[in-house]
Amino acid sequence: MKTPYEQRDNDSPAEVVWHQGSVSREDRDRLKGQRGCCLWLTGLSGSGKSTLANALEVALFEQGRHTYLLDGDNVRHGLNKDLGMSDADRTENIRRVGELSRLMVDAGLIVISAFISPFRADRDAARALFAEGEFIEVYVNASLGKCEQRDPKGLYSKARAGLIRDFTGIDSPYEAPERPEINVCTDSATVGACVAQIMEYLTARQRLMPDA
Repeated sequence: MKTPYEQRDNDSPAEVVWHQGSVSREDRDRLKGQRGCCLWLTGLSGSGKSTLANALEVALFEQGRHTYLLDGDNVRHGLNKDLGMSDADRTENIRRVGELSRLMVDAGLIVISAFISPFRADRDAARALFAEGEFIEVYVNASLGKCEQRDPKGLYSKARAGLIRDFTGIDSPYEAPERPEINVCTDSATVGACVAQIMEYLTARQRLMPDA
């Protein structure tokens, strides 16, 4: 009989051994009729990540898909409430979200993670947690000018006035994706068109096939 315990490399200071459950990832996918994946929405504040993520989850829900939406602000209310906006804290924020997203994908969910995630290295580290094809980077592409024009939370005006420090696009950099799986231009495309573009990608990659 195969042992359920497996030695794996890890960075934990504790003596830990991986415990393999009897229900597999494939079992969970088959039960849900879908292949779990992480849709990682990245872009400037005001680019439309939260709006698009919400509309995408509605579209998937209406198809009977099993989803969960992780929103940048919401996660900082609980799991990551101890983190600020320094570069180090932002890196840790994305590290935790990446690990959480990986666990949810292992549960068979389609996870929508909507985070500015400004640093390319942090997004690459999150991608490395997933199997090939499970991490789908969605660049919510909007110009800084358009984002400032929208400024739905009034943050750009505060950053310009010096009331907020380390604000992405003003005094902290945003490193745009170089080769995202999906590039949606929210400067010109409607939310509906962006959702349709993402759904088309998922269908083409057989993430939404009924015999998944």
